[in-house]
Amino acid sequence: MSDLDQTTLKNEISLNAQIEALLFVAPGAVNIGQLATTLGVTNRVVESALEELEQNYQNRGIRLQRFGGRVQLTSAPEAAEAIETFLGLEATSRLSSAALEALAIIAYQQPVTRPQVDAIRGVNSDGVMKNLLHKGLIQEVGRAEGPGRPILYSTTPEFLGHFGLASLEELPPLNLEELNAPIVEDEESSTNLLKD
Repeated sequence: MSDLDQTTLKNEISLNAQIEALLFVAPGAVNIGQLATTLGVTNRVVESALEELEQNYQNRGIRLQRFGGRVQLTSAPEAAEAIETFLGLEATSRLSSAALEALAIIAYQQPVTRPQVDAIRGVNSDGVMKNLLHKGLIQEVGRAEGPGRPILYSTTPEFLGHFGLASLEELPPLNLEELNAPIVEDEESSTNLLKD
């Protein structure tokens, strides 16, 4: 074997390492097909490698985040405080209860229109939605069919990162029975409410 062949063998890295390198240098989330085309393999091969990388990243400082058929490397949510300190960032601003309420509706119902969010919340959500758009937690994804063709909204990869989720499948299950259960008050509190 020639010196050139030996050098080539030493410089070759595994497919997983190549995917990891591409995700590291990518400016954002990358389409799985784009990775497959770049590396000259099938989407299935890339998906298999991504699953292996996901397993390797458990309990490490980075995570593989998936959103809408795209994937990217992110820092582990558990490291957020140390990262903020290291980078000299201000503490992350908290979301108001109204913003969290609207964001939860969008996360579970997406894609959803502002009038649909308003109907569920029972109040106008225009200001809250603008704030969520400004923070990059939601995005416009098209228009609904129907009168006025209202804008459809969905969550973003930033939403996942903000809440430490790798994908939307990690959202806690929505228990509709609990939400629709009648509020039961004891007699004493009912009596007190009537007296006041």
